[in-house]
Amino acid sequence: MKQKFNIITSTCVPLPLENVDTDQIIPARFLKATDKKGFGDNLFRDWRYNADGTLNKDFVLNDPTYGGQILVAGKNFGCGSSREHAAWAIAGYGFRVVVSSFFADIHKNNELNNFVLPVVVGEDFLKELFDSIFADPKTLVEVNLPEQTITNRATGRVAHFDINGYKKHCLMNGLDDVDFLVGNRDKVEAFEAKRK
Repeated sequence: MKQKFNIITSTCVPLPLENVDTDQIIPARFLKATDKKGFGDNLFRDWRYNADGTLNKDFVLNDPTYGGQILVAGKNFGCGSSREHAAWAIAGYGFRVVVSSFFADIHKNNELNNFVLPVVVGEDFLKELFDSIFADPKTLVEVNLPEQTITNRATGRVAHFDINGYKKHCLMNGLDDVDFLVGNRDKVEAFEAKRK
């Protein structure tokens, strides 16, 4: 059983770049591992570190001004290859929510499978969110999964987001697909018994 998801209120890390692909999220050289442990250390590795291994102080994850459990990203987040490791890295770093105006479908599902909530908002809401965060890095954003709303506390503006009903149930109850099946074992066995 994983950490249950209900309402998260947090400051945000702004990444106002479009078309952030999975190779930028987690470079291919880190894909040899089969365990999720430690992937957060290499999230956006080639942006966080210079070629000589020193910290890139200009990259947002290295800026102590910004922090929190919510990553706010530009349009078309998670495009490129379908590597699940990208979602492992996002979750491993400590993000519980990623907000964007568009996600690549496979990456969106990989996030959901790794207990990260991808929240799709309109372009105007996203722009306002970036504006609020840059004006005040302490801006709080509330993501309410039961109500399927996201609120910019700086402006009071609320947007609704869609989520698959099954995935919502799993997130709210801390269940992955296997946990869900095990929890419904009696129903599965009853169904199989009827088929015989």
